[in-house]
Parts: sequence; structure tokens; C-alpha cells
Amino acid sequence: MNTASDRTTSTAGTPGGLTHLDALEAEAVHIIREVAAEFERPVLLFSGGKDSIVMLHLALKAFAPAPVPFGLLHVDTGHNFPEVLEFRDRTVAAHGLRLDVAGVQEFIDDGRLAERPDGTRNPLQTLPLLAAITANRFDAVFGGGRRDEEKARAKERVFSLRDEFGQWDPRRQRPELWHLYNGRHRPGEHVRVFPLSNWTELDVWQYIGHQHIELPSIYFAHSREVFVRGGMWLAPGDWGGPRAGEPLEVRTVRYRTVGDMSCTGAVESTAGDVAEVIEEIAASRITERGASRADDRMSEAAMEDRKREGYF
Repeated sequence: MNTASDRTTSTAGTPGGLTHLDALEAEAVHIIREVAAEFERPVLLFSGGKDSIVMLHLALKAFAPAPVPFGLLHVDTGHNFPEVLEFRDRTVAAHGLRLDVAGVQEFIDDGRLAERPDGTRNPLQTLPLLAAITANRFDAVFGGGRRDEEKARAKERVFSLRDEFGQWDPRRQRPELWHLYNGRHRPGEHVRVFPLSNWTELDVWQYIGHQHIELPSIYFAHSREVFVRGGMWLAPGDWGGPRAGEPLEVRTVRYRTVGDMSCTGAVESTAGDVAEVIEEIAASRITERGASRADDRMSEAAMEDRKREGYF
């Protein structure tokens, strides 16, 4: 019987004897090249999280040995994990890429945004994101969203049209038969592009292992001070945690997904390398966002509501 890590060699259901990872990679590279050919000012969202790292790896492959013909964009909440920001900057420098950073703190300082009572800034990313898209006239924006993550993301097409206000209307979804993508848009509109749409969390980790892709250390088991809130292990920080009655404990944890510290929970784990993480994910029955993202628990339709407003 194959283990989870052995499945990268499976050729079932793929043309020409390709492994399933080969097929996913080929599809993603095709999408990235299609965008570069069809749009004038694409940009790739890059946070230093695992999905954006894989997406950048695919972009580097798509155009090698030439440089990537577009820049990177990160919406920084000001509450990001230091390990991830360090990795982001080191990766950008290593590949000689251009990174634009849109800061939530700037919008709070000038009054365009206000801090939320719960301290989380993740829902505040929408306005800085849309402002950066408008200011730079980006007409295509690559995101690392996958359909297995959350119900609203499962509705998304690979090419997702956004109106002149950056808003998403599920009724304007376009058919994508035979891997044909429609990038037509009016002036002021733009298209969000999701090359990893058909990947799963397990696929991402298997690809990371297969390609020997470096990740921030936060994705692997480590000792960290955490406290419980809402059934999740959160890290202390300037964002407002912990409160009275939320004692700190040292636990061996890792992160399945990485976002704002105020809403991204750690999971208890001893998985210290990619192979151990793959085994752990293969046995899990909870999606990474369902297990560790408090912002998705605000309401039954929390993600879809934010996507309609312009969030990824």
C-alpha cells in the first residue's frame, strides 16, 4: 500500500504517464504564462506563506532562464509573523525581484481604517489591496487560493473577474472548458488568477518535498509560547493577546497556514520535516483554514462576504 509521500509517483488518471504533481505543475505553468501573454500589468501576491512560495517557484520555472516578467505585492497587516517576513525579504533578494508592500498600519494612521475591537487586522487588508491595485494599474493579480480551503473559494474560477470596485460577483463567473481562460475586462476592472485552484493542501506539501522548496521554520514543529482563545492556540503579540485569564503555555506546535498573528492558530504537532508533515496531513479530516483560522469562523459566510468586498 502506498504511503502519502509515495503518491507523487502515481500515474493514474494523468496523460502521457505524468505524475499527478507533473500534471498540476504543467497546468499552473500554463496559467502563469497565459496571464503574462494576455495582460499588461500582472502582479503576484507574495506573503512568504507556503502557497505563495509554491506559486513563485512555479513562476520562476515558467520563464527560466529569463527573469519573472512581473513584480510581487504583499499586504502587510503589521501583525505578521517575524519569521515569515524575514523569509519573504530573503527570497525576494535572492531572486532579484521587485516587491511592493501595502501596509495596513499606514491606512490606520491616516484614518482610512480603524482598529477592530478584537484586534485582528486580517479583514482590514481589503482596502490597502484595492488601493495598491488601482495605484499600480494592475490588471491581473495572482493569488494562492485553492478550492479545497473553504466553501467560498470552492466557487471560484481560475480567472475571477473583479469589477471597477474590486468586488466579486459569483453570478459573473465564466466557463473554463478545455483549460481556456477568458481574461477580457473593462477599463478599471481586473482579474484575480489562481494557478493553484486544483491543488490540495496535500498536493502542495508533496510538491514542496518533491522540489525541495525551502519554507519558513514556522511550518515545522517548534516550541512556542501560546494561549487558548476560541479553541485555538494563538501566539502573543502587540495585537492584543493574551488577555486576563488567558495564561501562556509553552507547547510544541507548527502552523498549517500563516496569516495575521491575531487570527492564525497553531496546531500541536511533532512534525519536524516535510515527510512527517505529509503523513500528518494525510490523516487529517479538517481543512487547514477550518483548523487554524479564526477569521473564517466569524460567520457561516465570512469568507464569501469578504470576497464580495474585494478580499482574496
